Amino acid sequence: MVCHSRKGKALTTVHAKGKTLAVLPKSAERGADAAARALEAVLASLEDSKAEDIVTIDIAGKSALGDYMVVVSGRSNRHVMAISDHLLTDLKDEGFGTARVEGQEGGDWILIDTGDIIVHVFRPEIREFYNIEKMWAAPDMDEETRH
Repeated sequence: MVCHSRKGKALTTVHAKGKTLAVLPKSAERGADAAARALEAVLASLEDSKAEDIVTIDIAGKSALGDYMVVVSGRSNRHVMAISDHLLTDLKDEGFGTARVEGQEGGDWILIDTGDIIVHVFRPEIREFYNIEKMWAAPDMDEETRH
């Protein structure tokens, strides 16, 4: 296995079966400006796909997962899958690379992780059951007043 890395570039790992690109965590040049640009691209794509109930949660400083979490609904399994496919294509076309994806086979809940932004695309009843927005809106433990 051979690893090549240059400052600000993706790490390329060469395996016996070929090349695999591993995206490194955020670099200095991909700070808040890149996250804000990515968020604009994500929101534009979601609106274009007629995603419903779009909620953006700023998680910068609250989690190492990314800077933003976006939670949206699709009307059906087919709509959830179409929203996700459209978003992945738009992100790639806008130069944000290939995001990691989970749940595409079911169409109930698809998670798309761009590195800076985590997008959850749900069917409405699945979204209501997991209620991710409420979990992330909970007050920080340090801010709570203890008696």
